[in-house]
Amino acid sequence: MAITVGMTNEMKFKTGPEHSAQKFYPQVPNVFGTPYLGGLFEGVSAALMAPHLGPGEQSVGISMNLKHTAPTPLGMEVRAVTEVTQVEGRKVTFKLEAFDAKEKIGEAVHERFIINAEKFNQRVEAKKT
Repeated sequence: MAITVGMTNEMKFKTGPEHSAQKFYPQVPNVFGTPYLGGLFEGVSAALMAPHLGPGEQSVGISMNLKHTAPTPLGMEVRAVTEVTQVEGRKVTFKLEAFDAKEKIGEAVHERFIINAEKFNQRVEAKKT
C-alpha cells in the first residue's frame, strides 16, 4: 500500500529523567528537552512509513522545522501526532503536533526520504576508510 496524503500516526510515551534538556547542557531547565521532541517527531513519522516500504527500503530524515512552544515537566506523558501532507516521489512531508497532559507543546514540518538500505549502508562504510 502506498503512502498517501492524509495518513496519520500517533505515538505516546512517558517522559523521564533521561529526557531532560540538561542531558545536553546543564545550565538549562530540567524539563523535557527539545532534542527529544525532535526524536519523537522523527520516530512517529518513520513508524507511519515503515509498513508501506518495499523490501530493502528504509526512511531517513532530511529536514525538520521544529517549534518547541511550551515546557513539559519530567514524568508527564507526551503525545505526538503526524500527518502526511505531501508525497513527491521518494520524499514524504509531514505536519506534526505534540501535546502533554495540559497543552500543545510543539509543532514541526518534517521531511523523510525513502532509501535503499544496502546502498545507504555501503555509502556509510565507505566514509570510514
